[in-house]
Amino acid sequence: MSDTLEIRAIVAAVLAEHQGQSKVLAEEAAAAVLRAFGLDDEDHRELRADFQHLRRWRKSVEQAQSLTFKAVIGTLVTGFIAVVWMGMKAFIGK
Repeated sequence: MSDTLEIRAIVAAVLAEHQGQSKVLAEEAAAAVLRAFGLDDEDHRELRADFQHLRRWRKSVEQAQSLTFKAVIGTLVTGFIAVVWMGMKAFIGK
């Protein structure tokens, strides 16, 4: 019984140590990626502002794409209606 308790304590200690190491490695990797993009990982306010700007820019591009799609569909529908109208006028006019 005491052997299983000792084993559990050892396993718990090893897992805790590995979790701490994993967290440190993940933080170092994230900092390295940010530095590779030219971002200072120490200035959190500046970094947050950069990401907020990128989010606003992405949303505005998505909105512009949506409006462009709606304009194209509207133009196609209007053209189709004009063709049908001209065909009806030509058919009725004869």
